[in-house]
Amino acid sequence: MELNEAKQAFKERLKLLDAYDHAMGVMYYDIETAAPKNAAAGFGDTVATLSEVTYKLSVNEEVFEVLDFLTAHADELDEITRREVEEVQKGLRLLRNIPIDEWVEYQRAQAEASNVWHEAKVKSDYAMFEPHLKKLVDFTVRFAKYAAPEMDPYDYWLNEYEEGFTQDVLDKYFEKIKAGLVPLIHKIQEKEQPDVSFLHREYPVWKQREFSDKLMEIMGIDRDDCAIGETEHPFTTGFNKHDVRITTHYHEDALESNMYSVIHEGGHAIYEMGNSDEISESNLSGGASCGMHESQSRFYENLIGRSRAFTDLVYPVIKELFPEQFADVTPDAFYRAVNRAEPSLIRTEADELTYSLHVLIRYEIEKKLLHGELDTKDLPAEWNRLYKEYLGVDVPNDKAGCLQDSHWSSGSLGYFPSYSLGSAYGAQILAGMKKELDVDKLVSEGKISVITEWLREHILKYGQLKKPAELLRLSTGEDFDPDHYVEYLKDKFGKLYGIE
Repeated sequence: MELNEAKQAFKERLKLLDAYDHAMGVMYYDIETAAPKNAAAGFGDTVATLSEVTYKLSVNEEVFEVLDFLTAHADELDEITRREVEEVQKGLRLLRNIPIDEWVEYQRAQAEASNVWHEAKVKSDYAMFEPHLKKLVDFTVRFAKYAAPEMDPYDYWLNEYEEGFTQDVLDKYFEKIKAGLVPLIHKIQEKEQPDVSFLHREYPVWKQREFSDKLMEIMGIDRDDCAIGETEHPFTTGFNKHDVRITTHYHEDALESNMYSVIHEGGHAIYEMGNSDEISESNLSGGASCGMHESQSRFYENLIGRSRAFTDLVYPVIKELFPEQFADVTPDAFYRAVNRAEPSLIRTEADELTYSLHVLIRYEIEKKLLHGELDTKDLPAEWNRLYKEYLGVDVPNDKAGCLQDSHWSSGSLGYFPSYSLGSAYGAQILAGMKKELDVDKLVSEGKISVITEWLREHILKYGQLKKPAELLRLSTGEDFDPDHYVEYLKDKFGKLYGIE
């Protein structure tokens, strides 16, 4: 086999698989945002059928022969092709060890679980969803043993979502987070909380949609490349740098919920749209890892979006759109309200300070589920216990409790730690950025595009070409150091609440 022949065959197969992924991605976006409820069964059948096709296109001797040849000649490949081969080999580590009938059944089970989760959440009825979750947990454990029988199943999935992170590493990370932040959380609970009642006045959905458009404009998001839809649990999907879809969920009595949902998902979209043209046309498009992708969404949502400079920037826009609701609200009151630190029930609406404790709870539960130490039937009780232990709050029902997130309904066990790691990555990246840019001044002047350009040059353009550790060194000159995250939070909230 000639090198150019192998490379051409490899690229053609990638292009074909990308077309199938694109089609299934559009269908997923549709089923989550626009399709009628009863479309779910047909969607599940179609996804199962297409998954069987993509499995056969990926897992066969012809593909293995080409990949093994290119791997053996890796030093003769250009950088992009070499990384493409590495990523495909990594993906096939799992896929080539799963029997096709199990893979197809797994795809169908995911579609069914997602559909039932939506209904179960509305009804606040975990028992409806539990059998589907049990099936997905069983698949998750079994697939890990297929791919890496020598590894702990949860370690396998943690490493798949964030390379290099295992339970041992994450246990130490979360211990540092708890040690650094829990004492501050306790001190803040003794302080007077800012008034947030004005955030829960009546904000008509049609006006909030207009606000979403304004926020995307302020963030510099090109609407010719990025659309916004509505769904139960907001998400972002990117098909290429010129076709990115974000979603949000509107509540008439919760302006802040939609505002920060749009900014968060907008951060994901900026990452997808910031890939270089060469990366966007390869299988290296998107983000370097789940955690690095979350670093960008959390960066825009919190490090920029909850800064004093940003709330002052957006305050006049809100005042114009909602003059009655904000008639008695000052810029300072607005800033303090969106930065209150108070233990709460919902992860996606948690403040910066307590957010990682929400992630820790899910991490603890996932460990027990994948080790067989917690039966899915007992999950609500364990969830409620941990929320009381870590955050001191009582969970009133399943909707506000263990059914609040969609991730487990898609089989994404091992993903949640990426949210906290993303926050830590973001704080470290901000520290690196501030060595070169006056971030607050740029935000106050509405020049967020300058910040985005810095991120594009140091992180976004590379997609998956470089790994998270490389990107952190490139943007900060340091290896991963969660102390940046802890110190950022202690400094910010210490000042907000007058704690030395």
